[in-house]
Amino acid sequence: MIPPYQLPSSQIRRFGLALMLPVALLGAIAFPSQVQTATAQSAGGNRPLTIRSDVQEYDSKTQVITARGNVQMLYPARQLQATSAQAQYFSKERRIDFSGNVYILQQGNNSIRAEKVTYLIDEGRFIALPQSNRQVESVYMVDDANMNGQTAKPAPKTPALKRSN
Repeated sequence: MIPPYQLPSSQIRRFGLALMLPVALLGAIAFPSQVQTATAQSAGGNRPLTIRSDVQEYDSKTQVITARGNVQMLYPARQLQATSAQAQYFSKERRIDFSGNVYILQQGNNSIRAEKVTYLIDEGRFIALPQSNRQVESVYMVDDANMNGQTAKPAPKTPALKRSN
């Protein structure tokens, strides 16, 4: 029998096969020509982190997964979704490096747009870098209605700026 990753994409679609490959089974293989999915288990909690992309490579010596092309990451344990052109999951360091038009959505509300983002899993920290001559954009939902049990006060009005001609 032909292993699933060698089936033509038309057969994969026809039979509805999903490629959910645990990191331990990936070996040192590259998956060209169709969308690939890898599921990594995080240490201690056995929580899945799923990465979908056009091509994926796994280096069993360094334990690094490289995903390229239409990358989509889903990490439900941290309420994270991300898209980018490329992502690298460093399982030993517990770090994910995203590059190329990165968009990360956390908890369905907060988001980051950047050219490069590093996510440090154990620290729950993002480090974002922009394209040259551009900026990183972050959007955070702030709950002003529940600030330490106080009711929110409207922001003070600022005087209009006067223009000098």
